[in-house]
Amino acid sequence: MNVTPETAVVWDALKTIPDPEFGLNIVDMGLIYSVENHDGNIAVTMTLTTENCPSGEWIYEGVKTALNQLPEAKNVEVTMTFDPHWTPEMLSEDGKRQLGM
Repeated sequence: MNVTPETAVVWDALKTIPDPEFGLNIVDMGLIYSVENHDGNIAVTMTLTTENCPSGEWIYEGVKTALNQLPEAKNVEVTMTFDPHWTPEMLSEDGKRQLGM
């Protein structure tokens, strides 16, 4: 995770969004692949645990809503990808600890 002062606020907003199935935030789940923030033009590339994740639409809309609420947000683009597919190895160290791994 590459965090700059411009992207730190985006990462912090993303950490407020839980994955309802696991009880971890989507950052610790490893669902966020990249974050860019250039003068309020925010781009996030993310995934879900599976392509047919029952909470997928809720998580996706939660990301868009959280980022659009940032005071500096001018344009928000959220891209969903399944390349690479999510695996448990993508969990953060904190996420692994929280799940007892």
